[in-house]
This record gives sequence, structure tokens and C-alpha cells, in this order.
Amino acid sequence: MEIRRAGDRALLVETPVPHAFDAAVRAAGLPGVEEVVPGASTVLVVASGPLDALERALRGLSAGEFTGSGELVEIPVVYDGEDLAEVAGLTGLTVDEVAARHCGAEYTVAYLGFSPGFGYLTGGVLDVPRRETPRTRVPAGSVAVAGPYTAVYPSASPGGWRLLGRTPLTLWDVDRDPPSLLSPGTRVRFQPL
Repeated sequence: MEIRRAGDRALLVETPVPHAFDAAVRAAGLPGVEEVVPGASTVLVVASGPLDALERALRGLSAGEFTGSGELVEIPVVYDGEDLAEVAGLTGLTVDEVAARHCGAEYTVAYLGFSPGFGYLTGGVLDVPRRETPRTRVPAGSVAVAGPYTAVYPSASPGGWRLLGRTPLTLWDVDRDPPSLLSPGTRVRFQPL
């Protein structure tokens, strides 16, 4: 683990287990911590207190196995995505087996990124590469996989993930509090429609 200062109010922690470390920081309730922002290989810890004391406290944390402990969100999915047959071919499964495996797993939101409300979900059983050529527009609500992650596009945007299906749920709504349906630690299950 490497810890570096990020300005005068934050520490950036590089760790091989960022999602577990994020959960450990949140559970520790360290004084002065104002915000914890997990990423793919880092955790940013923003604080109001002295950074030297916070760094010592962070070095003393033990990050166990990463599992979701948050609320369970069920996301209904119509498995009719443009890349469903291609994912079946890449995994050696049938289209029905891809859908069954995808909705048979429980996922955990590791972190948010790319666009507001875009949750990177871990715990999936499908590990396929991103598309070689990204699409210029992926519709909001598209359920997709790339590498070890699953996600739902919260808004229409470009994207290179492989599309398995779509959900009618709104993942990002500025009139909702909080606007994002997902947050780090949220558990997710997909339900076929």
C-alpha cells in the first residue's frame, strides 16, 4: 500500500484491494474523514483534520475480503442486447445460459465513475473484453459487461462495453435524493423480465 498527499486535505491510497480498503475506511469511522472516493486501484480519503494522524490511522487498517453490506437493489432486465450472442460465443455458453448466469449472481458496487451514477459492479461470472470499437451512443438503461465488471448505463453516452440487455429503471435522476440509485457497497441482483 502506498499513501500520497493529494492537496492539503486528502490522501490518495494505492492498494491492490481498493474496494475492501474503501469498506474498511468507512467502517472505521475515523475522525475528520469527510469523504471516501474508491476507484479501480485507489481510494481518495478527504479529511478536515491533520493528515499525518489520518495517514497513521489508514496504515493501521486491515482490509478484509470485499463484500457488499449495503442495501439490495433489484434491477429488472430484458436480455435482448446487441452483443448477447457475441458474449455467448466468447464464453462458450448459449444466449440463455449467459442471461441465466448474469442474473444468477449477486453483485456489489465497487465504485462509481465514467459518468454520474455509472456503477462498476463486481462479483460477476462473465469476463469478456471490451468491444474493439466503442459505440458512439449507448442508450440509457443498457445493461453491459466488460472485463470483470457489470454496469448499467445511467444515461445515453458513448461506450465500449458489451450490451446484454436493458432495464426500465432510472439509475441517475437529479430530482432524487441522492440522485444515484447505486453507491459503493450497494448489493445488486438482476431479475429477468
